[in-house]
Amino acid sequence: MVIPENSSIVIFGASGDLTYRKLIPALYHLYASNQLPKSFAILGVSRTEYSDQSYRDKLKQSLLEMEQTEPEALDSFIQHLHYQAINTSDVQDYARLATRLDQLSDQYQFETRNTLFYLATPPSLYSVIPESLAAHGLNDESNGWKRLIVEKPFGYDLESAKELDESIHTHFQEHQIYRIDHYLGKETVQNLLVFRFSNAMFEPLWNRNYIEYIEITGAEHLGVEERGGYYDGSGAVRDMFQNHLLQVLAMVGMEPPAQINADSMRDEVAKVLQCLKPLDEHDLRNNLVLGQYTGSDVRGEFLQGYREEPGVAEDSRTETYVGLKAYINNWRWNGVPFYVRTGKRLPTRVTEVVIHFKRTPHPVFGLDAPENKLIIRIQPDEGIQMSFGLKEPGAGFKAKEVKMNFHYASLEETQMLTAYERLLHDALNGDATLFARTDAVEACWQYVQPILDFKQDPQALFGYACGTWGPKESDQLLERDGRAWRFPCKNLTDTDYCEL
Repeated sequence: MVIPENSSIVIFGASGDLTYRKLIPALYHLYASNQLPKSFAILGVSRTEYSDQSYRDKLKQSLLEMEQTEPEALDSFIQHLHYQAINTSDVQDYARLATRLDQLSDQYQFETRNTLFYLATPPSLYSVIPESLAAHGLNDESNGWKRLIVEKPFGYDLESAKELDESIHTHFQEHQIYRIDHYLGKETVQNLLVFRFSNAMFEPLWNRNYIEYIEITGAEHLGVEERGGYYDGSGAVRDMFQNHLLQVLAMVGMEPPAQINADSMRDEVAKVLQCLKPLDEHDLRNNLVLGQYTGSDVRGEFLQGYREEPGVAEDSRTETYVGLKAYINNWRWNGVPFYVRTGKRLPTRVTEVVIHFKRTPHPVFGLDAPENKLIIRIQPDEGIQMSFGLKEPGAGFKAKEVKMNFHYASLEETQMLTAYERLLHDALNGDATLFARTDAVEACWQYVQPILDFKQDPQALFGYACGTWGPKESDQLLERDGRAWRFPCKNLTDTDYCEL
């Protein structure tokens, strides 16, 4: 593992939930495993007033409550934490930030002013902060690199994404911008590429000649929790489909990169996203299902409907479920449907890809032979399951389905990084491979925009009870083609007992 150069890490939104739950724990674990620079400073920035010591005390308590820590490592890490209160909407106030960074540079004896800016803020500040940083020369790379990590959502629709992109590019160049999607930091998402391209037994079959159809599922068993106000302005299309699931689809569908580097990998991701068949009126009416969960008894507990959630309008038309039949119009995938679904309040939490291979054309063994399929489980119980036919014991030649399983947990790995650990480490090293590039982001919004426009249709939303797999209309997406969704369990291995 490459150790990053000495640098300052500036976190905007330092008093927010993302900082406490994800960023600081990730940085602590990188520090404890000796993967942060030899000399570094973490500067929290927000409007809330803290001293360095009061901020350290708050974060230390948070780490003790949420993480497994070593007392010595924790005490040492905490000393690298600093805090600066500014009005992030006031460009003049950034002079205080510039002065504080100068002081930290002197204190830590940085030879170059390498700085990573993390925008863990509401999207309304995504264009304000870069402009304010540039006004005080904090984007200037003449004395060390300057990088900007932007959290999703990167825009609200195609038009706003283009405007935001143009605004940020006014002050930061593309090589300085890191659009983070924590899904791409998951080991099992990255493993999709290694599994495909390093195995001669799979890659030759990975095309329209051998694959019948593909399922991609991103299911959540929780509702919107305390995020009703935010989610009601977002919905499942923006929250999960436009970013996470389209990125997974790109990993499944992309061509082999020429090299394992940021440019080659992201070239192929952008290409396959640009090959998505545009959604026309027929697709929106027949190949798209939007749903919203309704109240239901689940395992003896009543779960309230989406419209009863705090912060949600009682007549809300926001979708909590998306099911879509998509196509990739290129040589490899032409004619192969990709069935993609995501939803809240489904029976279990699971993200997986299911590759359904075509049946054998042999007229003797092919009629009753079990389907060949490959299940790539991204979370939880990460692993791979392959099913195929073998002869059933006894007389005759009847085939029965058998399975082979691999569980990611069985790998003896000494340093497994969480998604945020991996992505923060990559950003500090200047490796943008797992970060979204501007052309890929625009391609996603270009594809999704017709769905956002269609959402206004009063007949486009179907109800489904909490604890079910979505609206019945979603089942019909596949039934019309003589197919059916796989209903996955929490545990990857198929057993008599299915834990949901």
